[in-house]
Amino acid sequence: MTTPFCKWVLVFLIKFAIFGEFVSGYEFDETEYHFNTTEVLSLMEASSAVAAPKPLLVGLTLIQGAAAKGAVCLDGTLPGYHFHRGFESGANSWLIQLEGGGWCNTVRSCVYRKTTRRGSSNHFEKQLAFTGILSNKAEENPDFFNWNRVKVRYCDGASFAGDGEDKANDLQFRGQKIWLAAMEDLMSKGMNKAENALLSGCSAGGLASILHCDEFHSLFSGSTKVKCLADAGMFMDAVDVSGGHTLRNMYEGVVTLQNVAKNLSPSCLNKLNPTSCFFPQNIVPNIQTPMFILNAAYDSWQVLSSLTASSADPNGVWKPCQKNPGNCSPSQMNYLQDFRNQMLDALKGFSMSKQNGLFVNSCFAHCQTERQDTWFADDSPVINNKAIALAVGDWFFDRSSVKETDCPYPCDKSCHNLLFR
Repeated sequence: MTTPFCKWVLVFLIKFAIFGEFVSGYEFDETEYHFNTTEVLSLMEASSAVAAPKPLLVGLTLIQGAAAKGAVCLDGTLPGYHFHRGFESGANSWLIQLEGGGWCNTVRSCVYRKTTRRGSSNHFEKQLAFTGILSNKAEENPDFFNWNRVKVRYCDGASFAGDGEDKANDLQFRGQKIWLAAMEDLMSKGMNKAENALLSGCSAGGLASILHCDEFHSLFSGSTKVKCLADAGMFMDAVDVSGGHTLRNMYEGVVTLQNVAKNLSPSCLNKLNPTSCFFPQNIVPNIQTPMFILNAAYDSWQVLSSLTASSADPNGVWKPCQKNPGNCSPSQMNYLQDFRNQMLDALKGFSMSKQNGLFVNSCFAHCQTERQDTWFADDSPVINNKAIALAVGDWFFDRSSVKETDCPYPCDKSCHNLLFR
């Protein structure tokens, strides 16, 4: 469906009962959202892949020996990744994409999560379509198509950052160990000789790429060009429509339950509490490695699941606006414009560094690197006539400085906005 302003992608939200009923509170608002929209977003990404001509399907590799290092999914199964070898000029370059998929912040939500592909490799797909930044076709992925490209599966629920366990409930919170085991395994398969290395991720994986950026850089010698990319990972510590802090409350549960604090930035922890140091706005100022922030200014996940979550909007006043920003009242749109301004303000210091890159488009979207239609296609989103793939490539290879900030909604006619029903 095309409007005068932008192209809309229809997303159908289907409500599921969890444990036989919906339970109020942050844990089940979060789980319900991710059980639905993460699956829907993945379905939409798969639809983009199917629409592309013969997308590359890449098989699953489980990390043998990971269990001996304590690196296991929530349910104790082995972690894994999908790996396609680079070729020709890209044979010694590596792109690591960390999978996203929300978080679990209570025992109950983590127990549920381990029955899904977000908590157990027993439920991983055996093959994944590599599209967008993972594509092996130059016409779809001009700068990274022939690199070694890896998608690391996400099965811990704390952005690869937890390190603890709950024996009584048979839960393993081993995200940090999964991260280390995956990196060690890939180093043994040639990544230790990389000429170029890019750590990337989408959503919770985008947050993970921020959390682990400097750690990733430390794996390599000084001769390797190392940079990081966070797609839809700029989760804001914002006040929701009720005046509360939905996302902060949820993050506090994640950080506490999964023992995340010991893996957070020491420089941040010297100034702020652990929950605050799980928010990117408090992490990116201290990152030493060159980083590119790609985010929609009206990030659809944050609008739906943080700012206007059902706990913050129990009467459903925001539902029409959630489904389509064209339905928003003037006061609701002012609130969303203020959220955009908060994000841009949080990135001001970051964008001043010459080594960093920025692409914030004024779209209602979430994750734009793995979907072919948003990464690089004839009608991809652009700022100043530059598509996301070209912006990231120009930044990585130092062809030009990339600090692209869009004008406010609804001026961008190139957006691929998510329209919820």
